[in-house]
Amino acid sequence: MKRRFIQCDVFSDTALRGNGLAVVLDGAGLSDAQMMQFAIWTNQAETTFLVPPENADADYGVRIFSPTREMDFAGHPTLGSCAAWLHAGGVPKVAGRVMQECAIGLVEIDQSGAVPAFVAPPTQIDGADQAEQARIAQALGLTEADIVASARLDNGAAFNLIELHSAERVLSLDARAVSAPEFRGVAILGKHPVGAYANYESRNLTPASMMAEDPITGSMNAAIAVWLKSQGRLTEDIVIAQGTAIGRKGRVFVSNRGADVMIGGATTIVIEGTVDI
Repeated sequence: MKRRFIQCDVFSDTALRGNGLAVVLDGAGLSDAQMMQFAIWTNQAETTFLVPPENADADYGVRIFSPTREMDFAGHPTLGSCAAWLHAGGVPKVAGRVMQECAIGLVEIDQSGAVPAFVAPPTQIDGADQAEQARIAQALGLTEADIVASARLDNGAAFNLIELHSAERVLSLDARAVSAPEFRGVAILGKHPVGAYANYESRNLTPASMMAEDPITGSMNAAIAVWLKSQGRLTEDIVIAQGTAIGRKGRVFVSNRGADVMIGGATTIVIEGTVDI
């Protein structure tokens, strides 16, 4: 059966410099095994399948697959799936707001700002696992003096976050030192100097896709943003850059909206056509 298909580039306004996403627009009727097999074939960090929603408030449902497993939630598949759905003619039930249904429930994607933005999902914030942090730090060659703060964050995906003194130090790290499966959920953050291209630089060194490094990770940056807010450090809109170390130009736009944290980014449609599944 021929199904509508889009491949897009998320969290960058420059094609081929963001994080690629494969989207099957007509996912209804596919089995779990077929979805998994297609996700393996695309070899993208994530592949999504749009399906009819079960919740009447949702505009569409989405299932998210990496090449190794189905995921409850992920950030760049959320923005990319929404952009693909709109590009294919989707009309939201409420103007200016798209409501996506996924395994964690309803996720709102606001269309009223400069870039589409989703409400960061609830994030469990815990103290860092000190033994795991020490293991990660040793592998990366980090000293206690390098580390500003750390935490264990979980918003459907779990991250061991280590904040360093500078973005420069973040960019100096060798991702191969903490490769999966020996390491899991290694997230690194560092602040840029005033006037730089972003406020922070982040890196996801052990993505769920089993790639060497994730180009841009919406769920990780969403968790980081909620963590920053919990510390009273999200007092203004910020930009988090990711992918710089591997030649990408990812930009995650973070803002407050009352009690919510909004995670925004651009999406570029790169390929459009049909696939036979």
